[in-house]
Amino acid sequence: MLCEHKYVAMVNNFGDIEKTSELLENDGAINIRTIYEIGKKALMEQKSGVFTTDSLAKVESRINQFIDQTSENEMNKIFGSDHVENREMLQAEAESNVIDYKKPLEKVIEEDSDIDYTRLIDPNHGTSGLHEFIPATKIKGMEDFVFESDHYRYYSNTMDFPLKIEMELDFKIPDNLQLYTYEKGNISDFRSPRRTVTGVSSHFLMDGASILPPLALNIQPGDVVYDACAAPGGKSLLMLQTHLPKILVANDVSQSRCNRVTKVMEQFIYDFSEKWNNHRCVIRKEDARSASEYGLYDKVLVDVPCTTDRHSVNTDENNIFRQTRIKERLRLPELQAGILTNCIRLLKSGGSLVYSTCSLSPIQNDGVVHMALSNVFKEHGIAMTINDLSLVMQPFDNIMKFEHPKGLKYGQMVIPFLPANFGPMYFCKMTRN
Repeated sequence: MLCEHKYVAMVNNFGDIEKTSELLENDGAINIRTIYEIGKKALMEQKSGVFTTDSLAKVESRINQFIDQTSENEMNKIFGSDHVENREMLQAEAESNVIDYKKPLEKVIEEDSDIDYTRLIDPNHGTSGLHEFIPATKIKGMEDFVFESDHYRYYSNTMDFPLKIEMELDFKIPDNLQLYTYEKGNISDFRSPRRTVTGVSSHFLMDGASILPPLALNIQPGDVVYDACAAPGGKSLLMLQTHLPKILVANDVSQSRCNRVTKVMEQFIYDFSEKWNNHRCVIRKEDARSASEYGLYDKVLVDVPCTTDRHSVNTDENNIFRQTRIKERLRLPELQAGILTNCIRLLKSGGSLVYSTCSLSPIQNDGVVHMALSNVFKEHGIAMTINDLSLVMQPFDNIMKFEHPKGLKYGQMVIPFLPANFGPMYFCKMTRN
């Protein structure tokens, strides 16, 4: 992740498509559809792999051991090595020192044998409020304290909901979507986008792994699509470039993020403001946890806010691992699960959802999926089927590196790799029963 990032070029269908494609091919770029079809054909000639869960128990066991050890270290750091005995002693001492605030202050002072009665506070000196002081009985701020080990407990292996896992066999790159990359090991840069005859930019550069979540949705003609966390707008733009959605709602939580999406659309879609905005594409400002158009959408993309690992290791600007953002980082899984839980409810029966992050954290990935599946079943009675994308992603092995052997419960993971430095990108597809 510290090395040069690798990109994919998406040809803009609202510009001069043939000319842009020809320029990219002359530079040595290869159409990803061609790479995928060649890989698919080669795999069909071999024995197909199947999904197994043999390694899942080992993964969960290692994580549980890590959680227990982290919790023990935190307790030792705060309460000392004899933390159980020390905590009980501190608790007993705190309980014995609790002040009955219903009693008059004078009565409390009389009953407290430790008061030095010779030290009286003169209200005429300093602040007169001092004579009303009552000692605190607990450390202020501890109610907001978050143990880091509690963060890892979001990764739960308790199966308290019905779940089906089915192998996904239907995957296709839409015919009118032109995506270009360089072969594995070739780290050439793409030429900068140019202005086309229609006034829009010729192509859009994005992380190669970022094309997979919207492609995995398998959008069909006439689908109504919801992009829950759309900024900066690349995935929404890709879905519109397919010309398949009847309408796409590109949503985000703040006006500044919505403005970023609008800027991308205006830069790449001809006459966006007059013919597309609020017709084929609706840009909306809303917290995805409170969206209430339940049962409306055929497809939902949930690319949640996360630790953005590549950004975090390369820059200090707005870094979520900064000391001042510890609590925000540790509570990310709760936010992510809240978004995913509500977005599942937006799906029609039989509708598909893809959850994705650009983090390597198993807590933010499989852990959040597990939590949301449990929540949505217990609270709303909704059961889901996980669509295992293992087989349909195999042809991409020619240009990307996936996590193999499979150490994931639900999703797929593209991991950074020097000859193909895409990602990280986790994504999981599920269908509402």
